[in-house]
Amino acid sequence: TGEKPYRCHTCGKSFSESYNLTQHMHTHTGEKPYRCPTCGKSFSESYHLTQHMHTHTGEKPYRCHTCGRSFSESYHLTQHMHTHTGEKPDHCSDCGKSFSQSSTLTEHMRTH
Repeated sequence: TGEKPYRCHTCGKSFSESYNLTQHMHTHTGEKPYRCPTCGKSFSESYHLTQHMHTHTGEKPYRCHTCGRSFSESYHLTQHMHTHTGEKPDHCSDCGKSFSQSSTLTEHMRTH
């Protein structure tokens, strides 16, 4: 039904499941209880560990339906899709220039 009764008292973000609120709270406490058994890197959310594990397995389950390119993380596919849509959601707060990739914005910020 879209109801989100579980609300973070720190930032106000709401969740439909109590488990999601519990995981979210780690972002405020700094706790990273999900540890990679391969390299030891720790994460605040189990989802991020799952995504990270693809770097060890070589799995790339996120496929672009436009060009067929595959990615190990959903975020990378989302960023890639901007190359097809022309969307530039990242903006420089100093000069207003727009970028399709957040990494390009970060690189640009070094020029200011």
